[in-house]
Amino acid sequence: MKLLASSRLFPSLVLFILSLACIEYAFGWNEVLVPWGAVSPDMLILAAILTVISYGIRAFRLYDYFFIGTRHCRFTTCLKLTLLHNLFNNLLPMRTGEASFTILMARYFAIPPPCSVIALLWFRLMDLHILSAVALVVVGINWLGAWFLGLMTVTWLLLPFGLFQLQQTSILDKMIKRVLVLSRWRSHLVVALSGLPQTKAAFWRAWFWTLLNWLVKLAVFSWILQLFSPLSATAALLGVIGGDLTSVLPIHGIAGAGTYEAGVVAAMVPFGVSVTQALVAAINMHLFMLGLSIAGGGMALLLSHDPNTTKLLQNHG
Repeated sequence: MKLLASSRLFPSLVLFILSLACIEYAFGWNEVLVPWGAVSPDMLILAAILTVISYGIRAFRLYDYFFIGTRHCRFTTCLKLTLLHNLFNNLLPMRTGEASFTILMARYFAIPPPCSVIALLWFRLMDLHILSAVALVVVGINWLGAWFLGLMTVTWLLLPFGLFQLQQTSILDKMIKRVLVLSRWRSHLVVALSGLPQTKAAFWRAWFWTLLNWLVKLAVFSWILQLFSPLSATAALLGVIGGDLTSVLPIHGIAGAGTYEAGVVAAMVPFGVSVTQALVAAINMHLFMLGLSIAGGGMALLLSHDPNTTKLLQNHG
């Protein structure tokens, strides 16, 4: 395990160091940080507040998904978990921060790991679906015909509901029985599948909170990018999406250094933004995001959680 951990950490550490060195060599950190002086503190405070609101929406998605019908569960515990998960996810390399979700869910709510893992995968699938849908619309407005864009968008939006309908049929149960012969593995998978939405109401509520979270986050982060560099709304929006989509890459620098900036630049350059302009905006955006993640983690430590909530069972029907 130690060897595996070191083999995963080494390329991330190398990428992190190379990113810092390349930025200093190409631009100099003093030049890169110049845009901060042009942004008023009031704007930064407002941007921070709006970003925290998006964290709150994400926490409420978790609360609504598992505990909306549970009288004794406090929303602050879900917010604490969300802030800590966000901190670990943004700072730790190779997406290892995702594991904190399962650990925290078991610690705070006694949710079985198979269930929380599947729930997290479902959340990430919805996140990717919303991000891709927004990117499709933005790119389509510029390059595709209205009818073709409308057809693709509607089809894409219906995909998650189609997966939910498949889950509700007996097809999935038959597949499980054929693939898993051992009863102990089948029981584990039954627990895992309980992490998926069990009713249409639960599905649509989770999808709504995901959509609202990303609409707020994309709007705020696009605005922040424009604070650091004069960008069009389209370029800024796709830059934010490009940065977030780098989360699916197999290799990440520590705190996403290098890969996040590459995703932002790659998304903005086709829309007439110079590499230098895009990179400076991406670096400062990343610094803002990391700083707020650390502040959010500090705030999470001030939030208490009710030990009695560890006795709760999930209720996302």
